[in-house]
Amino acid sequence: MTTQKQVRASFWKLSPHFEEQAREAGILSKGQNHHCATVRCLFVDFVDSLQKSGEISETLANRATL
Repeated sequence: MTTQKQVRASFWKLSPHFEEQAREAGILSKGQNHHCATVRCLFVDFVDSLQKSGEISETLANRATL
């Protein structure tokens, strides 16, 4: 993955329950501050794991936002 959009899409694909909740609440495409703390924490852990496994660069990991 090389873009934030790809990282977000991958996150939502792996978290369909939370994607559905965000879609129903109308916040799926809103900034990360609109999402609950659980989703934000999961996203941070997800990005961290991608960076540590070498799937994304450190630069992208530092820029990625929900």
